[in-house]
Amino acid sequence: MKKLSLTLIILLALKTAIAQNPLVTHMFTADPTARVHNGKLYIYPSSDTYPPAGREAEFPRFCMPGYHAFSLENGATWKDHGWILKENDVPWGDKDTYAMWAPDCIEKDGKFYYYYPAKPKDGSSFRRIGVGVSDSPTGPFEWEEDYIKGVSGIDPGLFIDDDGKAYLFFGGGKELFVAPLKDNMKEIAAEPKLVEHLPAGYKEASFMFKRDSIYYFTYAHVFTDEGYTIAYATADKPMGPFTYVGKMMDNLGNGTNHHSVVEYEGKWILFYHWWEISGYNKLRSMRADYIEFKNDGSVKKVKPTLRGIGTPTLGDTIQVDRYNEISGAQTAFVGGNEPPGWMVCETKMMSHVRFNRVDFGDGQAQKIAARIACGQRVGSFEVRLNNSKGKLIAEFPAEYTGGWNSWKTVETTLLEKVEGVQDLVVVFKADWGSDKVVNLNWLVIQ
Repeated sequence: MKKLSLTLIILLALKTAIAQNPLVTHMFTADPTARVHNGKLYIYPSSDTYPPAGREAEFPRFCMPGYHAFSLENGATWKDHGWILKENDVPWGDKDTYAMWAPDCIEKDGKFYYYYPAKPKDGSSFRRIGVGVSDSPTGPFEWEEDYIKGVSGIDPGLFIDDDGKAYLFFGGGKELFVAPLKDNMKEIAAEPKLVEHLPAGYKEASFMFKRDSIYYFTYAHVFTDEGYTIAYATADKPMGPFTYVGKMMDNLGNGTNHHSVVEYEGKWILFYHWWEISGYNKLRSMRADYIEFKNDGSVKKVKPTLRGIGTPTLGDTIQVDRYNEISGAQTAFVGGNEPPGWMVCETKMMSHVRFNRVDFGDGQAQKIAARIACGQRVGSFEVRLNNSKGKLIAEFPAEYTGGWNSWKTVETTLLEKVEGVQDLVVVFKADWGSDKVVNLNWLVIQ
């Protein structure tokens, strides 16, 4: 077995922060709005951070300095395009407030329009909504010098209908609103209209999508007996009237939630956030899972998974701890100097973990790398196709790495040519009655 080059180790380590659920772990992200531009999937989230030193008491809730943008590269790697907008660069905004909440970005006629809420320096409202325009989905954006007149509130959610007409949804609290936009996408064409016929309770995070002639108005809804949920109503027109249907997702861990829904490569996906990586519900991480619809158009309630979405391919990080099936092993929060996430651990004789949907392409892959931590040398683990007794394609010894929290990247040559989309099953083997084989974080096919 050969060691990976230092350069490749660094590249793989960077990719481990960009994988399945949560989608990224190198920073805290929330309120993900997903969009497909020219066949490519992008996400526009807000960001969470720790309060600046000495100002902790000023931020009892959230500390949110601005926005990054992400795009899906390869089959499961999210590329961070860096800062889109920082709060002190908002022309009309108050400074050093750390109050940049959920944004959106949408394309119309070849231009990309980015909408965001901020606290206005003129004190005219709790939040106003601004907009910028760019020729690229990741900017740079040219920001309007003033906020959109006639709009006061948070959480801009944009919708463009099949006829090209655009609508701005916004609001938070007891009421949500919608307003048609002018063709310039920077002004409302009529007074905002209340979104009616929704159950009582706190509401925010408006997001509209259309499927099979049904308009789905989705939003975050806090019921009296439950925290944040994702609810939805339907209509046959973009501004309603709407009929409340129910919840798309239950409350997660007594934290907030904020979402978007997009169709990508023939599948519908719910993007949302959770705070399980940080252990603190003010430091959130964006996630995604597939949506299923019933025959009548209603949505099956989405349950959060670690597997998430995407089909990793050559060069992508395969986070096997985000398993589809596990037997005889466990997962735990990763230790040592690894990026935040989980690992497969307590691996016993013939225990296994299965990870679905890995694309080997046309069979050009030659090697497979594994990120392991091991405190002994008396075992091995295998990689097989589709089930625990499937075709053997790789085998690794349980190589001592310095301890169970001391991580090392190892690689071996594939034993078989593999083509197309396959499920991978890692089978662990322990010698001499050993209780544990290795801790395993991820695989990469090369």
